[in-house]
Amino acid sequence: MNKMLIGALVGAFGTALGVALAGYLAIVNGWIPARGDVLPDKFESWAAHHALKATLVREGTDKPPFPADPVTLMAGAKVYGSNCSGCHGAPANPTPAFAAGFNPHAPLFGNGDDVTDDPEGHIYWIVNHGIKFTGMPTFNKMLSEKEMWQVTLFLKHQTSLPADVNAYWKAMK
Repeated sequence: MNKMLIGALVGAFGTALGVALAGYLAIVNGWIPARGDVLPDKFESWAAHHALKATLVREGTDKPPFPADPVTLMAGAKVYGSNCSGCHGAPANPTPAFAAGFNPHAPLFGNGDDVTDDPEGHIYWIVNHGIKFTGMPTFNKMLSEKEMWQVTLFLKHQTSLPADVNAYWKAMK
């Protein structure tokens, strides 16, 4: 092999090894912030956002097994009220005290945030699997598949609910 090529390979390997060692030392010595009360830096936010987006595109492809009819939406609103409103809020309690401790902040669905433009499969995936390092738990051990789909459809249609479901939602704390 050419001496120049060997030198380039050794240099590339040495650089990669140095970067890996520096990363390892930064982690084991606590030089990378792990505090929950400090905002993530730009790289961490970028990496987490893009990793989640790519995962949702790859894995969040499920379709609802039943329609978003009024019965399903009401059931979803009830699942939301029992399992989600403590962190994500509700119209009568748009910013629950518990939500203030999340970093990054949880979407506040009672305060105007919504996921109505997200595909159902993405919403379902998040409810089912949770989101690492955010406080969003996986609900696949707590809720049935039917309940996860009900809350998914409720969130998907949150801004266009039938009158009785909307009244229930608006009164939710």
